[in-house]
Amino acid sequence: MAMTFNSLIQDIQDELEVYNDLFVSKIPTFINDAIDQINLEAKNIGLEQYVTSFFEAGQPVIAKPGRWRRNITFNFGTGPLNNTRNIIKLMSYEFVNMYTPDAADATKYGPPQYYCDYGFFNFKVAPTPDQAYPFEISYMELPSQLSESIQQNWLTDYAPMLLKYGALLQATIWLQDPEQQKIMEDNYRKYLAPFNDQDSARLVDRSSYRQAD
Repeated sequence: MAMTFNSLIQDIQDELEVYNDLFVSKIPTFINDAIDQINLEAKNIGLEQYVTSFFEAGQPVIAKPGRWRRNITFNFGTGPLNNTRNIIKLMSYEFVNMYTPDAADATKYGPPQYYCDYGFFNFKVAPTPDQAYPFEISYMELPSQLSESIQQNWLTDYAPMLLKYGALLQATIWLQDPEQQKIMEDNYRKYLAPFNDQDSARLVDRSSYRQAD
């Protein structure tokens, strides 16, 4: 049977044999704190998603998609029907700034060739787009938080034991139970390891190699 938010709440109560109202009221927080921790620590998790839009001429900064973790590919279209795909290469922030030191200089506008992370929420491309090329970003999306209205996510479907022991670890920390905490920590690390050990030097952007996160 697939894990859901409600079944996980019950599993946590049954595993720890704690049923008082205060503890039960805290379980959703334990679950979502575990999701946040897994998102920080597990390299190879998430759904591959695609987003399409258009560059804005004269604007080098593009917002990242919601719950973005890392890119797989970034390309844009040219030609009569915009069906000639052009890869934009991932580079460092320093390289992109050196390539176009003045992003507002219209004499240096052109089809983008490179991009970099520009803070946590944006990308920056170089050269600055000279027209509204259509682009596509393929990226890994972080698992969403869970609630009564969002019963399942990537973790409940593909890493339920990791999520279960992550939530149990948060619960035993709150309960101040060092013995149980050690057990849950060991199990959490056991189920976390495969997501960090496999493909530790995996392809992050299909146009350039870089160790994930």
